Amino acid sequence: MALASNQAGILLPTLPSPEPLPEVVLFAFDDGVFPFRRNVDLHLIPGQQPRLVLRHGEEGAHDEVLLYAGSVIRIGDRFHLWYNGNYGPLANEIGFERTSCCICYASSPDGIAWDKPNLGLVEFNGNKRNNIVDLHAPTLWSSAAVLFDPDDAAHGRRYKMAYQAWIGGELQFCAAFSSDGRRWRPASLNPVGPRFAVSGVVRHRHRYYACGQMAGDGRLMTLASVDFEHWSPCAAPGLDRASAGPEERVHLGAGLWDRGNVVLAVYGQWHGHPIGDRRFVSIDLGLAISHDAVRYHEPVSGFRFIPAGEQPHSPIGFAPALLQGQGMANHDDHTLYWYSLWRGTRGNGVRLVTWTRDRLGALQPVQPWDAQIITCPFEIVTGRARIALNVSGLGEYAHLRVSLLDEGFHPVPRYSGADATIVTDTGLHVPLHWGGGDLLSPSHGLLRLALNFEGVRPEDARLYAVYLGE
Repeated sequence: MALASNQAGILLPTLPSPEPLPEVVLFAFDDGVFPFRRNVDLHLIPGQQPRLVLRHGEEGAHDEVLLYAGSVIRIGDRFHLWYNGNYGPLANEIGFERTSCCICYASSPDGIAWDKPNLGLVEFNGNKRNNIVDLHAPTLWSSAAVLFDPDDAAHGRRYKMAYQAWIGGELQFCAAFSSDGRRWRPASLNPVGPRFAVSGVVRHRHRYYACGQMAGDGRLMTLASVDFEHWSPCAAPGLDRASAGPEERVHLGAGLWDRGNVVLAVYGQWHGHPIGDRRFVSIDLGLAISHDAVRYHEPVSGFRFIPAGEQPHSPIGFAPALLQGQGMANHDDHTLYWYSLWRGTRGNGVRLVTWTRDRLGALQPVQPWDAQIITCPFEIVTGRARIALNVSGLGEYAHLRVSLLDEGFHPVPRYSGADATIVTDTGLHVPLHWGGGDLLSPSHGLLRLALNFEGVRPEDARLYAVYLGE
């Protein structure tokens, strides 16, 4: 991303960051940006209020079984959704999937109430009154991940899709391009990569990454590309859950959310059964993070970020199992994530969980004294930048004392000691104010942020994120 001449440019020198970013978010659960901690604990927060927001079609429709396995992207003031419609005879004796697939489109103003527009592009059962996108992929199967890439408008490539199709008797990794997200042109080089079940795609620092699973491999794997058509001939292992137990693995990679300096991944947390019966397999969704879109780790190992139990309209007789999707977004004061059930029964559909905006995890004191956290170094290399906190629990009995340190942990004059800022306000974006000035510039050099939890009840305070930017 090229920066405007007057735009803030922020570097995190100790992390993979070859160019400055206009905004950096330091999530509380990212130990790469909060490496130094004393008397604080990390608490991840599971998704709240699971609900079914988009149902399958009528019996005999192109989406009579709705396997989400798709993407949600917010563009402008609307959300756009691509999902997998299933129809036809049962694909196997278990009865989860049908033999035929198509990619369908829906849109929403809020990510909750969805509309299936009549696109009029593809004939199904004798008419074109449906929401099927125009993608000539007769052997399409199961999953497709869509990426909106507005900087690549040439030759109808603003929208990019990675999907699976049967080619030569095997499921192969394919790509397609579109100018409007509705009419798609398959890549001339398909299949564009090795056999690969894709679940997420991201453009991170001018490179494309596809996240998924190799055949028979229970790890999160990543392919890389510079143009979305020529992909690495083999995948890089990104997350391995073998240490969690003999029946534990990653299911179908992860859905990805690029936040600039960090990529968040919601992955399938497969819990196998010793006898190997897939009816007893349960799948929660876990959280992992990456600073390079290749190597991932869990902030809290095995944490059930979106638990599979108690899902509305779940099938009876099977262990609860979820399927991640590509797409996580902030909307107003909330963070939204869409997913579905793994078993594509008639009760399936697109589901939604929410969090308060960016409050996916928090750092909180474990005892009422001497609790402190210090960030990794950061540097303002162009323009000027402010700092704001996403924080709760502050007020009369708890506050944060926030100081600036140099790279060597020495207090920065006018930004520390008696000049440190005292934060007593709770909010999603609480700006910091110092006597030395609220705007930081390149003249300040390498800096660290030190946050001390203080007051009568400092254990009430929770820090969710720090924002560096304009």
